[in-house]
Amino acid sequence: MDRHEHWNSIYQTKAVSDVSWFESEPNTSLTLITAASPKRGSVIDVGGGASRLVDRLVAAGFESVTVLDISEIALEHAKARLGVQANQVRWIVGDICQIAELSRCDVWHDRAVFHFLTDPHDRRKYVDLVTRTLRVGGHLIMGTFAIDGPLKCSGQDVCRYDARTLSHELGPRFNLVRELSYTHLTPTSKPQSYFFGLFELLPQSIAPTIGSAPRTAEDLSA
Repeated sequence: MDRHEHWNSIYQTKAVSDVSWFESEPNTSLTLITAASPKRGSVIDVGGGASRLVDRLVAAGFESVTVLDISEIALEHAKARLGVQANQVRWIVGDICQIAELSRCDVWHDRAVFHFLTDPHDRRKYVDLVTRTLRVGGHLIMGTFAIDGPLKCSGQDVCRYDARTLSHELGPRFNLVRELSYTHLTPTSKPQSYFFGLFELLPQSIAPTIGSAPRTAEDLSA
């Protein structure tokens, strides 16, 4: 079963609120996105599926909201929930590792997609696409299983990250601005440790100074 079939099967056999990554309120993601884009610019939610984050982004008045997911069934759940507001969102069905180009954006958000990319070649294609898509000075928000998080999810192997290992995967153009950890409780009350990193895309000509301190959340809103 390929990735597309696998994730469609999940949404065909489980209720949206029963999948392990379900959040009734995506507070961590929303807080980081609004901090990264106080002027409510353009944002893409990669692997957004049936998440309620899109509802909150539309309500917050973001200029442009795109949701991308490999499962069209997941996206149909989100569209049905939004009703007429779904027309304010750009919906893309596709495998993030097979997409060549996306429209430029200010914020790229990914909660629980990157950690499924266990093939280094897939991770490189992903990072290359993020780099081409984000505007310089834009922000990547990445949420993955933490080092002490699960080894598998939905029957799939995962990679686990912390600030050092995720920064290494992304490369020197992504400057870590903020990091945080939290414990997500699944619908069956099983705890899962997550790591979130907020990264700024630097100009190609600028490399971070070794030993320099990352920019703070206050710098973002200054």
